Amino acid sequence: MGAGQTYKRNNILIKNIKKLRESFRKAKSRYGFKIFGMVVLPDHFHIIIKPDTANEYSKIFGSIKSCFTKSLNKEYLIENISKSRVKRREKGVWQRRFYEHTIRNEEELYNYLDYIHYNPVKHGYVKNIRDWEYSSFHRFVRQNLYEADWGSSEGVNHKIGDLIYDNA
Repeated sequence: MGAGQTYKRNNILIKNIKKLRESFRKAKSRYGFKIFGMVVLPDHFHIIIKPDTANEYSKIFGSIKSCFTKSLNKEYLIENISKSRVKRREKGVWQRRFYEHTIRNEEELYNYLDYIHYNPVKHGYVKNIRDWEYSSFHRFVRQNLYEADWGSSEGVNHKIGDLIYDNA
C-alpha cells in the first residue's frame, strides 16, 4: 500500500489524469507490479500494489513521480522552491516522501481497500463513492466484490474474497 501527495497539496492530479495514468503505465512496464486497488484525488493518490520484485516500492514511486513531473506543462511547476529542492533537481510537484505499508494478511488488505475507496467521501469530494470517477471501486463493483451503493451509508461492508489482480 502506498500514497503519494503533491507538494503543498497542489490540486494537479485530476487536471492531469491522462499524464498520471501514463506515468503508471511506464512504471509498470519498467518495474513490473500488479495493482489491487487505487484512488486518485486532486492532490494525492492511494494505491495497493504487489511488485514483481520485493523492495522496489521506492523505485516504483520514484518512476511514477519522475515521469509525471517531466510530462507537466511549466504552468504546474512551482517556481519558488527551496535551494535544497533545486539542488535535488525537484520541481515542486511532489512531497519528498511517500507513504508505504506492507499488507500482512487478507483482513488488512480488505481494510485498506475500504479505506482507499472511501477516501473521496472522507475528503468531501462526493457523497457516494460511486460518483468518484478516479477509483478502482468501479472495477470491484463490476466484479461483484462491492455493492454499487457501498459506502453511502454507515454500514460499510465488502464482499471481497479472492481478489483478481489488475493485469492492465
